[in-house]
Amino acid sequence: MAAMVRKATATRSTSRTRRAPARAAAPDRGSDAEVVAAEGDDGGLPQVEDGERMMLPVPAERLEDPDDLEDIRLSDVNEWGRSERMRELARRLYDPIYRHWFRVEWEGLEKIPSDGGALLVANHAAAIPSDAPVIMHGIETELGRPVYGLADNFFRTLPVLGTLWNRVGGLPAHPDNAYRLLHQQGQLVLVFPEGAKGPAKTFDERYQLRRFGRGGFVEIAMRAGVPVVPIAVVGAEESMPTLFRVPSLARALGVPYVPVTANMLVAGPLGLLAYFPAKFKLRVLDPVHFDVPPNQERYSRSRVMDESEAIRDQIQVALYDMLRARRSVWFG
Repeated sequence: MAAMVRKATATRSTSRTRRAPARAAAPDRGSDAEVVAAEGDDGGLPQVEDGERMMLPVPAERLEDPDDLEDIRLSDVNEWGRSERMRELARRLYDPIYRHWFRVEWEGLEKIPSDGGALLVANHAAAIPSDAPVIMHGIETELGRPVYGLADNFFRTLPVLGTLWNRVGGLPAHPDNAYRLLHQQGQLVLVFPEGAKGPAKTFDERYQLRRFGRGGFVEIAMRAGVPVVPIAVVGAEESMPTLFRVPSLARALGVPYVPVTANMLVAGPLGLLAYFPAKFKLRVLDPVHFDVPPNQERYSRSRVMDESEAIRDQIQVALYDMLRARRSVWFG
């Protein structure tokens, strides 16, 4: 029995000795090939009799340096979620609407700073607002500066639309977001102080500005040390006019308002996806600078409210002036 054990041991030792040259024939680790594991039938590595795993050479060109791999999310989407590729695609798709459907005209576009931060403030209208994309697209194409639009957090929760809005430069309307963009990064930021009350107006209330909240946008501009640039927009009200609202349905759905628009009377539910070809005219007013030091913990509440009301009045007067000069809703 002992002789049989010795014979088996000798046979296994001889087998190991015969396989040794095959293992030695593997390419040098310093060459252009890397040693990787070959898959076996069980998803692992092939086994030899003594339980060791066999290593097979694979050409180095099959392996890529992780440093050379482009991470699209990191290279294309910035810290705010804006994607330049998506923004470029949106510009190409929206440009015919901007130029041929709305036939947008600007007045005073040169008053928007060519560099540095500025807070753009405009009136807000249309059941599904059409003014934000017009302003953002116009400034980006005419001045070559990106614009970040701040919107109600409700918009961010909408499936698909919320993500798309974020990818083209939309952000939740939060003071910290605005401050960082304005003060730390010197960007253009667009806000609508009327909030959801602006688009919720019915057609008989058109161009009658709602209260500009508590003037939070003024305080943000003061703290960031940037000017406020008022913009008056004519045309958005007629692009998707609200005939009446359904408050009970809005409460049930948990949304700010549910409109029934003139577009829906023409095209049914698809009317929520199509605008009337109203002529857009935009007037950029003189920038408003504040003679207060930036980065203060708090500012005079009365001063903030006074500045807010003054800016609202400027936009309202400009709207009335533009409406008096307008000959036609469709042709300007």
